[in-house]
Amino acid sequence: MNYLRIFPYVLLLSISCFFGVSLQAKHLIGGNLTYKCLGNGDYSFTLKVYRDCNCTDCAQLDDIAEIGIYRCNGDADCGKLRQNSVFSRVQVRLTSKRYVERPDYPCLIPPNICVEEGIYEFKLSNYGIRLPPGNLSYHVSYQRCCRNNTITNIINPDQVGSTYGIEITPEAQALCNNSPEFKTFPPTVICVNNELKYDHSAKDADGDSLVYSFCAPFNGGGPSTNNAIYRTCEGAYPTPACPPPYSLVTFRGGNITSSTPMAGDPIVSIDSKTGLITGKPTAKGQFVVGVCIAEYRNGILISKSNRDFQFNVADCDPLVFAKLGDAIAVTDQEYKVISCGITDVKFVNNSYQRASIKSQKWEFPIGNTKITSTDWEPTLKFPGIGKYNGKLWLNPGTGCADSADIEVLIFPDLTADFTYKYDTCYAQPVNFTDLSVSGSGGISSYNWIFGDGQKGTGKLTGHQYNLAGEFSVSLTVKDLNQCAETVTKKVRYFPAPAILVVKPSQSVGCAPVNMVFNNLSKPIDESYKVNWEFGDGGKSTKLNPTYTYTKEGIYSVSLSVVSPIGCKIDTVFNNLINITSSPEAAFDFAPKQITNIDNKVVFTDESINAVRWRWDFGDKAQLEERNPIHLYQDTGLFTITLVVTHPSGCLDTAQALLDVRPDVRYFLPNAFTPNYDGKNDIFRGVGIMTGATNFKFQIWNRWGERVFSADDINEGWNGNHLNNGSASPEGVYITLISYKDPRGFPVEIKGFVTLLR
Repeated sequence: MNYLRIFPYVLLLSISCFFGVSLQAKHLIGGNLTYKCLGNGDYSFTLKVYRDCNCTDCAQLDDIAEIGIYRCNGDADCGKLRQNSVFSRVQVRLTSKRYVERPDYPCLIPPNICVEEGIYEFKLSNYGIRLPPGNLSYHVSYQRCCRNNTITNIINPDQVGSTYGIEITPEAQALCNNSPEFKTFPPTVICVNNELKYDHSAKDADGDSLVYSFCAPFNGGGPSTNNAIYRTCEGAYPTPACPPPYSLVTFRGGNITSSTPMAGDPIVSIDSKTGLITGKPTAKGQFVVGVCIAEYRNGILISKSNRDFQFNVADCDPLVFAKLGDAIAVTDQEYKVISCGITDVKFVNNSYQRASIKSQKWEFPIGNTKITSTDWEPTLKFPGIGKYNGKLWLNPGTGCADSADIEVLIFPDLTADFTYKYDTCYAQPVNFTDLSVSGSGGISSYNWIFGDGQKGTGKLTGHQYNLAGEFSVSLTVKDLNQCAETVTKKVRYFPAPAILVVKPSQSVGCAPVNMVFNNLSKPIDESYKVNWEFGDGGKSTKLNPTYTYTKEGIYSVSLSVVSPIGCKIDTVFNNLINITSSPEAAFDFAPKQITNIDNKVVFTDESINAVRWRWDFGDKAQLEERNPIHLYQDTGLFTITLVVTHPSGCLDTAQALLDVRPDVRYFLPNAFTPNYDGKNDIFRGVGIMTGATNFKFQIWNRWGERVFSADDINEGWNGNHLNNGSASPEGVYITLISYKDPRGFPVEIKGFVTLLR
């Protein structure tokens, strides 16, 4: 049977808007195509295309929609057509666009989704096109690829496109039938684990009966954006749209099929008579859903229409939610408030969204009366010890309300207290004693915090402080009703150390020596008064002083400590420090001007009280003799180090900087005889030129004419003009040598040479 077929409508929204995933929606996907029969083979069409306008790097709506019209019947007949077999094609400019309003849920806040609708309206006669009735169908189509790669229920969604089109069958042509039009736009987002109720019905201008069902959507186009095939049937934007038949998208299988496209409890389904979609989605994600409409006239099927769209299932925040603070949450809507010894109970209201809460009511039935309040955070007075059940209502009596059950337990009073004692001048443990009292008849736990990072348990406890100071000590007690109370007191712990312990950085040293005295006595800190005497008249009041001994000798050190509350201890450390004599290192060297040519250096020791000498010449060479001689094989700056040893073993060091300069020497003879006898025929210099650069050798005659020039240090003048011209006459010539020495300083040597033949 021939029938009218409306191809897919797709709504693609970026999951990044509410699932926290960063996406780049490169393609426009979503839309539907409907028509009206105007008679005489003329039709008007409305193409609607949708895009996500709240994602990153999104494609815009096409300025021009490319429409293809084909004429054929059945898959076998249509399958013979190619893109160039188009009956006609239409380029339709974007007529209008708008932003689609997001759904308004009474008690839920859906994610902020942005959808833009583009509308393309065109009338065939305005393009000089007519579709005369006949025995072949007209297929009017628009294609785009691809769908969002985060779609949950189909395979390879980023490789799958859509076809928005319509088939005008011979029966529809004969009846001048109009396609059904869906009444509403699907919600841009639906809330997971919430009841779904969406009217997906359509209206039909001809009054035909419509039957609804879930079905598989149509594919269209290909994923390629290669310029060579972009507008072909394999490309992302077939221009014009390709001929039918169109393949179906492939669902993932199992429980996910075209007829059950998404999970739900109850399952999401469509009413065949009303088009009402109901259920409770239980999984978040993006789900493509296809809806088919069978159109009957007088009990006879005359056409079928297909439409597909995308349900985006996400978490939606409650608009109002009853919640208590400073309470035990038994469940999301059940709380327990415990008060110990206090009958005036203050309730902390953490309910949200505050802007949507217009009123609240607290209610606790007690006998024949009620304790009530309409304050946001009331303080309610209860009769006494006991259990009281009540409720918090938000927006009571409205369609957007919430509530929480509250159990108030008022127990007998609990008072936390303790005392402590210790010998203030001796570093012994502090003894803590609990004095807490519970009206419930028993205390179940004790938790001590001693203020120095240590903790304890028990009714009686002792604690040894390793540091002095003022400590905040807290005791938290709990009774059998789980009432808890905390008390905090200050404990001033400033005893004198039980023993003074001193550790110098060294006990034996060579004068002069800096000695660090580490005070290891406990407890002690900067608040204690400290007095040191170092045995040579030196003193200090620092806790850990550094002291310099300048003379040899054996010294006793004394230390006294007084705590902030007057506790005192002192000790003398007899013969603690032994300071021995040190040598005085010194040396000289000659000559002072040293070069790579004159590289012999004589070192002379000038040290005092030395018995051993160790030389480091700065070039990895070392010697152990008093007055060494050293030959430097390289140039540069060298640090000379002499370490000498005293008979006591003490050391001293002296250093000096020695510069070995690079030296070059260049000499020219004052005459030469270029007569080709093999003797003195070439005029050139001799010398040591290692490291010299920019060498230039020039010779002029008495008239100022240059007769020779060379940059090669090994090249000389053969007596001819520029070495390849006529022979120069006998006489005196001017010479000029220039170069840069190894350290980059310029050098010029001027002179005369006599040419004899």
